[in-house]
Amino acid sequence: MSDKNTKSTSSGHRGNAMSIPVEKAKNFKVTLNRLLVYLKPSISKLILVVILAIFSTIFSILSPKIMGKATTKLFEGLMMKMKGIPGASIDFGYISNIIVILSCLYVVSAAFSYIMQYIMASVAQNTVFEMRKDVSDKLGKLPLGYYDSRSNGEILSRVTNDIDNVSNTLQQSITQLITSIITILGVIVMMFTISWVLTLITLITLPLSIIITKTVASKSQKFFKEQQFYLGQLNGHVEETYTGHKVVKAFSQEKESIKKFSDINNKLYNVAWRAQFISGVIMPLMSFVNNLGYVLVSVVGGVLVTRGSIQIGDVQAFIQYTRQFSQPIVQTANVANIIQSTIASAERVFEILDEDEEIADIDNSVIVDNPKGDVVFENVEFSYKKDQSLIKNMNINVKKGQMVAIVGPTGAGKTTLVNLLMRFYEIDGGRITVDGVDIRDFKRSDLRKMFGMVLQDTWLFKGSIRDNVAYSKLNATEKEIIDATYAAHADRFVRTLPSGYETILNEEADNISQGQKQLLTIARAILLDPPIMILDEATSSVDTRTESYIQKAMETLMKGRTSFVIAHRLSTIKDADIILVMNRGKIIEQGNHNDLMKKNGFYADLYNSQFVGNI
Repeated sequence: MSDKNTKSTSSGHRGNAMSIPVEKAKNFKVTLNRLLVYLKPSISKLILVVILAIFSTIFSILSPKIMGKATTKLFEGLMMKMKGIPGASIDFGYISNIIVILSCLYVVSAAFSYIMQYIMASVAQNTVFEMRKDVSDKLGKLPLGYYDSRSNGEILSRVTNDIDNVSNTLQQSITQLITSIITILGVIVMMFTISWVLTLITLITLPLSIIITKTVASKSQKFFKEQQFYLGQLNGHVEETYTGHKVVKAFSQEKESIKKFSDINNKLYNVAWRAQFISGVIMPLMSFVNNLGYVLVSVVGGVLVTRGSIQIGDVQAFIQYTRQFSQPIVQTANVANIIQSTIASAERVFEILDEDEEIADIDNSVIVDNPKGDVVFENVEFSYKKDQSLIKNMNINVKKGQMVAIVGPTGAGKTTLVNLLMRFYEIDGGRITVDGVDIRDFKRSDLRKMFGMVLQDTWLFKGSIRDNVAYSKLNATEKEIIDATYAAHADRFVRTLPSGYETILNEEADNISQGQKQLLTIARAILLDPPIMILDEATSSVDTRTESYIQKAMETLMKGRTSFVIAHRLSTIKDADIILVMNRGKIIEQGNHNDLMKKNGFYADLYNSQFVGNI
């Protein structure tokens, strides 16, 4: 929900940014300096952009005054004709020259603006390219704990929404800010060259515009905050309802769900209406102030013309400058808010880059050419939080080819043990060895090549069945892929599909059954042919026949390999060489099935509890 709010606030409603609550950076100056480091390689391009912006704006600013000369010349000719002066005529040649000059100025100004936008597009994309690259590299170096402690939505929001926000600001808002500032300064100078009296009249209306904008914006801010809050609630409710629509229908909660939606929607309507109405008042009030300024300029300007202080064309030029003056002021205020939001987005990206990385692999790492699969835990200690120890003094000795079953209640530490073995987390004390070598002496990539994994959550990507099976060994031959699929008892169902091994799995891989997905993940592990297997038993959501296939496939997979099996159904691990019974991070019992049943302890209670209801 918070991610949706961030996106809406930071990147949406750019045209009315003055009225919308802006997310501010915790440390604006530091974050800005870090962002400037990314812009440093493009400093020459940025200087060129500023120069182009100056020239483009100057040519644009000169146009009203030059146009005013044509108006003056036209007015003088008409007045001479009206007075009946012999030979009086309008100097169309002079006016034609003015039109040509104006056309050239407009073309050159447009050309400079085009080049400026082209360069800024390059600067923006190069900058965010480097940011994305750095973030991508960083995400690959972060420990598993970082991902466990944050939602996928939050990380994705930082990598996509926040970086896109930076890109949009660099490409659009920076050039707009430069041109707005130059336009404001240039217009004030040009207005003073025409009449200091008219300039003061125009500047008097400026504080009034600022007061109106700040007053209205402050009133609408709280409604925009509430709008974002209720919008997040509404999105969250809709997502929950449609994700779990089967559960909603099963418990006949449709009316309650609709009622909750209506309540939130009504609240959203009320605050959104107030927010939009109050913020919408800004433009009419600004138009009123601007029109008031135009009237004063026209009246005073007319008086000055009659006195001969200025010419009629100067009044026309001044009115155009007044119009040019008000717009960049509003734009500058909007861009200032957008930049605040952008720096906040950049700060969120830099927070990822500042996270602690995994401990680096040692330089003289060990490589075992033909690993056997002996695994030893020696006095291992581990904690997720320093003050809350989870695993203490753990000792396990597993020989090549043995099957180790890990059992225990939810939260006992079963998955943690596997994560330590694969070095997803670093141990606090003791050591873990594979074939006598401390796992910290391996490169992580070399260590993890020794393991094959079949988890309860089957992960398959959008692509063909062939590509999904070959994911563990990208250079596998066609025969190796088919042999692995056959060994996993998956070849038969694959060949019944219309496109066989070329069948494309969709993003959720829900065009095949849960059991079929599990068989494919087993085939993927068989293809890798690792010395050590890690299996999270996953047969609870499949039919009996498919469960039988999965059990046979897992037996094939474990044959001749050291296997660590996280067991949920204790009946499936009766033949395990070693059963580790875990509770609260400790191994409280250890042995084979018969020995543990004779002890009549924690394992026996667990085992019997799974069958009492079936007797």
